[in-house]
Amino acid sequence: MKIYEHKVKYYETDKMGIVHHSNYIRWMESARMDLFEQMGFPFARLEEMGAISPVVSVSCEYKSPTKFDDKIGIKVEVEEFKGVRLFLKYTVFNAETNVTAAIGHSSHCFVDSDNKPVVLKKHFPEFDAALRNLLCYNATD
Repeated sequence: MKIYEHKVKYYETDKMGIVHHSNYIRWMESARMDLFEQMGFPFARLEEMGAISPVVSVSCEYKSPTKFDDKIGIKVEVEEFKGVRLFLKYTVFNAETNVTAAIGHSSHCFVDSDNKPVVLKKHFPEFDAALRNLLCYNATD
């Protein structure tokens, strides 16, 4: 899958001149949306199908600061997928220096439009297969 790219905006920085830590979480979510789109399942399509994928947990370990106008990349990997829960890893890095800025993790469940948990293989088999293929791809990457 293609690396998600973002150029740091001035408003994303703080008084110290570095990116405020909350922005990394936003970027991770944008990278997740981009991953789904690359898989052929943009979030709008998932919602039309009746699938919703809320965040269950998120964490981020900061390694090196990023600053205004930096070009960053985010590599998203499927760490684990159990049919109901999806676990993702994000490697945030400076695209020009290749220095790792942060390592993040998130977990997600899948619910229907009534917010009831669903097993993707049963309710959304195409999306389930796409996630399983990506998990296999990441295992050999």
